[in-house]
Amino acid sequence: MQYLVSVIHDTAGLATPDEMAAINAFNDRLEAEGHWVFAGGLAAPSAATVIDNRRGQAVFTDGPFLESKEYLAGFWIIEAPDLDAALGLAAEGSKACNRKVEVRPFL
Repeated sequence: MQYLVSVIHDTAGLATPDEMAAINAFNDRLEAEGHWVFAGGLAAPSAATVIDNRRGQAVFTDGPFLESKEYLAGFWIIEAPDLDAALGLAAEGSKACNRKVEVRPFL
């Protein structure tokens, strides 16, 4: 089963060198144990472009879809046997990146 682990943050700052070292160590462990699928950090919300093509002509809007105190700063896609295992891995990821995370299974 695959899970999306979304990293949630409230400032646009990058990870500190210590946080990056912890994230890299966590990523290495995910790979070594067969849980790694993909991961990535994201640019600040101000770099976003929203596209709405529901009415036949695409409308492009600069900036985030909605204003919020928190935003998606990055993510992991992990492989885990069940939700409990995914939650355990996500808790370790939260500690490594020093940010809140949200876990959601793929359908």
